[in-house]
Amino acid sequence: MDELDLLKKAWKKDTHSFEQVTETEIYKMLHKKSSSIVKWILIISVLEFAVWAGVNLLFNTDDAIQKLHAENFSIYLKILTYINYAVVIWFIYSFYRNYAKISTITSTKQLMQDILKTRKTVQYYVWYNLSMIFVSTILGFIMAFVYNPKMDALKYKISHENGYETITITVCIILAITVLFVGLFWLIYRLLYGILLRKLHANYKELKKIDL
Repeated sequence: MDELDLLKKAWKKDTHSFEQVTETEIYKMLHKKSSSIVKWILIISVLEFAVWAGVNLLFNTDDAIQKLHAENFSIYLKILTYINYAVVIWFIYSFYRNYAKISTITSTKQLMQDILKTRKTVQYYVWYNLSMIFVSTILGFIMAFVYNPKMDALKYKISHENGYETITITVCIILAITVLFVGLFWLIYRLLYGILLRKLHANYKELKKIDL
């Protein structure tokens, strides 16, 4: 049983005068825990950004594009990358702003509102990242199909043999791989952010009891 549970237990048992003190202590504890959770959300998002940036530096996509002679495709990938960086940086700034606001809040209602806002921001962030992973994977398959010489046999089969059946099988395989890939990242995000969001929601429910 943690300190918050002990305070709640004492709050229910003792006199009315003690309830007022305990209610304040519970709020302070929830405030502190909420601030800590949002700080971890910020830290994880920054680390995630650093990891992706490091991966992009280690695996130079320009070299791969040149080998495939897919320079026409390069501009679209760069635009997508810059847009993604800008959006992710905006989310990180939003997490920082939420952390700064929650850290200085003195009102129960305002803390509740900012907890809900933070949870929504994290949910949007996760869905955005999953969407980008989906789009990037599909674009990767398209680029490989159009420019990779190893795909010539598949192109020939589509053009000269059972084209409809081959296309259907190919699309199904690509979609299956993409769904599995996105599903893997969904599990990772659920582990990273899901636990923190559940704790934040639990804090919100406790604050709602105090605010009644």
